[in-house]
Amino acid sequence: MPAETLALLLGRWAVTREIDDHRTGELARFDGTATIEEARAGSDLVATYDEVGELIVADRRTPATRRLGYAARGDGSLDVRFADGRHFVDLDLRSGAWEAHHPCAPDSYLVETRVLSPASFEERWTVRGPAKSYDALTTYERLPTLPATK
Repeated sequence: MPAETLALLLGRWAVTREIDDHRTGELARFDGTATIEEARAGSDLVATYDEVGELIVADRRTPATRRLGYAARGDGSLDVRFADGRHFVDLDLRSGAWEAHHPCAPDSYLVETRVLSPASFEERWTVRGPAKSYDALTTYERLPTLPATK
């Protein structure tokens, strides 16, 4: 297990997300990639997360993206932030698993992250409240590193 959470996360990942919406009864799927790379100098972030892919709901296909930032904590854990800088959750995978809560009034998010191997991890989201009610399972599989461009 890497000494720090960031060491595990850096790289390119194939992303598969299955979403079970309890309000609508719909099952959705996201297929895409995520790139987690060191942030540019001068930023208070140590890394950025860029996800791009396609969300499939019934017969509808929609392009989908997500961007997050990671700020380092002195203990090797990360402060995960939304693209606008607001705090989302803390993340500490040094033990191989982590559970975090994100209050998003009036709803609540439980995010459980588990390392499956050095090349894969998963997130389980349980979202409940008056506005949202869904479960999501996201699986990340490491992709080969792209050769550097000249």
